Amino acid sequence: MSFLGFGQSTDIFIDLEDSDKRKQIEVRNEEGRKEKLLLYYDGETVKGKVKVNLKNPGKKLEHHGIKIELVGQIELFYDRGNHHEFTSLVKELARAGVMTENSTFDFEFLNVEKPYETYTGTNVRLRYFLKVTISRRLSDMTKEIEVGVHTLASYPEINTSIKMEVGIEDCLHIEFEYNKSKYHLKDVIVGKIYFLLVRIKIKHMEVAIIKRETTGTGPNSYNESETIAKYEIMDGAPVRGNY
Repeated sequence: MSFLGFGQSTDIFIDLEDSDKRKQIEVRNEEGRKEKLLLYYDGETVKGKVKVNLKNPGKKLEHHGIKIELVGQIELFYDRGNHHEFTSLVKELARAGVMTENSTFDFEFLNVEKPYETYTGTNVRLRYFLKVTISRRLSDMTKEIEVGVHTLASYPEINTSIKMEVGIEDCLHIEFEYNKSKYHLKDVIVGKIYFLLVRIKIKHMEVAIIKRETTGTGPNSYNESETIAKYEIMDGAPVRGNY
């Protein structure tokens, strides 16, 4: 981290408190590889230490200030130059001056509001990250790490069952029934399918779970669907009254 190879360069480390005890989550990064992030919750304090180690003993580091930022932002993959920041907090670690030795700075962001969960989708990702910046006249030195966020939600007060009817006139009439309309990620989906009228040849029946991602708003919205799982629940032709 030096300009054109001259002057002082540094190694910057961000050490989060209780990192060895904190739960981790696995996410998919922008390149599609899986990585683990330390997990935080909405309203939880984020604190730790920033370590700046000088790589060239005997040389000083002149700077215009050192700061750390906690940022939450939404990034659209098809509009990479336009990020939406919904959380942006800044702490000053050091005023402008000169560093002649390795230094450690404490930081603390109290009771941080984190309204949305970490998410990486097909066209968008929502992420939280800490960024340290050492401001210099010619080129800044930066270090960035991501953290994961989960929000704790209560069970919905109303969670009614779902009933739907579909079919082809005078050929096929099917009624679907699901035990509820809202599910936890680890819930079991329980339901029934009634064949009320069957006058066409059916070889088998499948149930698919599809994730639908919507980005943008209004006329600028874009939908992307992905099949998460598919289950064959019937092999052969049904008869009226079967479910």
